[in-house]
Amino acid sequence: MYALMTDIKPTVVVVDDSATAISLYRMSAAELSVDLHAFQSADEAIAYLGGNQPDLLFLDIVMPEKDGLTMLKELRALPTHTNTPVIMVTSKDYHQDRAIARGLGALDFLLKPLSAREIRALICQHTGAETSGHSSAGQ
Repeated sequence: MYALMTDIKPTVVVVDDSATAISLYRMSAAELSVDLHAFQSADEAIAYLGGNQPDLLFLDIVMPEKDGLTMLKELRALPTHTNTPVIMVTSKDYHQDRAIARGLGALDFLLKPLSAREIRALICQHTGAETSGHSSAGQ
């Protein structure tokens, strides 16, 4: 039977203060067999991540209360998240941010705006997710 692998969905976490960006991630992942959890603040995400281990984390750098690099430092300080796969996303391409992100073990550093195709490809590449087999046009 197929039940062995199909019951376990990869978990993807998105941390971005932009509701528009979160909508794009949700739309991009709608046809993938993944559990997507989105947070608009770093502190909310850290609270969730304290008890959960995602298969992939998209983390925006420029956020109002706590930026993504600070959150990544806090995340790496948690024993269960020293190797959590993280992709940094930003609208500003600063060499120093790239260096810090690399030093903290980020997989990649992407510039906004991202496309739905790019998001889907990254989720599939890093989690092994597959399409769910049915289209959900809404979310």
